[in-house]
Amino acid sequence: MDVRTSGTAVTADSCPSDGPARGPSSTAAAGPGAVDAGLGLAPDDLPDGLVVADERGRVICFNAAAARITDILPGDALGRPLEHALPLQDIEGRRWWRLTDPYGGLAIRRGQPERNLLLGGREVLVSARYVRSRPTGPVQRLVIALRGTEARRRTELSHAELIATVAHELRSPLTSVKGFTATLLQKWERFTDDQKRLMLETVDADANRVTRLIAELLDISRIDSGRLEVRRQRVDMSAAVRRHVQAQTTAGQRPDRFLIRMLEPLPDLWADPDKVDQVLGNLLENAVRHGEGTVTIEVGPVADTTSGEGTSVTVSDEGPGIPEESMSRVFTRFWRGSKRGGTGLGLYIVKGIVEAHGGTITVGRAPAGGAQFRFSLPVAAPAFMA
Repeated sequence: MDVRTSGTAVTADSCPSDGPARGPSSTAAAGPGAVDAGLGLAPDDLPDGLVVADERGRVICFNAAAARITDILPGDALGRPLEHALPLQDIEGRRWWRLTDPYGGLAIRRGQPERNLLLGGREVLVSARYVRSRPTGPVQRLVIALRGTEARRRTELSHAELIATVAHELRSPLTSVKGFTATLLQKWERFTDDQKRLMLETVDADANRVTRLIAELLDISRIDSGRLEVRRQRVDMSAAVRRHVQAQTTAGQRPDRFLIRMLEPLPDLWADPDKVDQVLGNLLENAVRHGEGTVTIEVGPVADTTSGEGTSVTVSDEGPGIPEESMSRVFTRFWRGSKRGGTGLGLYIVKGIVEAHGGTITVGRAPAGGAQFRFSLPVAAPAFMA
C-alpha cells in the first residue's frame, strides 16, 4: 500500500508503527504508522508537522504540515540525512542533531521534549521520539513533531497585554494614594477636618480600586487554570437583585431608572453567593455605565431539557447596544464597549463564573434596542452534598 506525502510516493512501511505490535488493544499513536493503519488517515492529514528518519538517519516521511512550517519542499528533504534535510539549531547557534545525537549516546533515551529551536532564522517548536526494537536497542525510527510558534506568540502577547493593562490601572490609584498620604503626613496641621476627610476618602476609594483589580487578576488566574472554586449555598436571587439595585441608587442613580420583573415561583438555587453578587454587580454596572434609559432586570425560572431546572436573569438597557460584529468578542479579555474605561476583564470573569456553575451566558439586542445579557444557573446541589 502506498500513501502520497506532499506529492512524493512513500510506502506505508516507510512510516512504521511505534515498535512491535502490542495486541488488538494497542494504541501506538506516537508512530506515524498508527495514522496509516486502520484509521484511513495519511501523514498529510495531521495538523502538525511530521518528519520520520530511518535507522540510518535519512528522512523517509515529510508531511505537508512540515513543509508549511519549515518552508522546505518534501522533495528536498526525502532521502537526505536528517542533519542536512532539517538543519535545526538551538538559541545559541549549536547544531541540534549533533548536540542531541539521537542515534548514539545513552540507549535508554526515549526522545526529546518539545522546545523552541531555530530553522533558517525562524522559530519552530520541535519534539522527538526515539523508536527502538527493544528497550535498549538501536534507534530504528526517529519521529519528529513540528509546530509553529504562532499560538505561543498569541499567548505571550495576551500575557504582555494583561501586564500592561494591570500596570496602567495600578499606576493611577497608587499615585493618588502615595500623593495624599505624603501630603497628609507632611502638612497634617495645615488642613481642616473636612479637607482631611476628603483626602482620606479618596485614598480609601483608590485602595478599594486596587483591591478589586487584584481580585480580578486572581479570578482570571483561577479561570484559566480551571481552579475556580464554587462554594454552593442557598441563594435568593430576588433578594440579590434588589440588593444590587439598592446599591446603585445609594450611589446616586435614580430609582426610576431600574425596573425589576420577577416571574415567580423560582426554584431553589444553590450557588456561590459571592460569585453571584460579582456577576450581578458587573452586569448592572455595565448597563448603567454604557447603556441609557431604563435598566430592566428580569428574573424567572428556566427549564432546559438537557440541564434541568434553573434560574435565569436578564439585564437589558435602552442604549445604543453592542454592534453585531462585536458580539462574538464581548466575553473575551480586554473587550471594551464604545465608552472607554475599566480593564475590559469584567465580562470575561463573568462568563468564567457562570460556566464554573454549569450555567450559560449570552448577549444580544434588547427589545428597546440596547444590550441584553442573559445568564442561567442550574439548580444544582449544596456544597456538602456535592
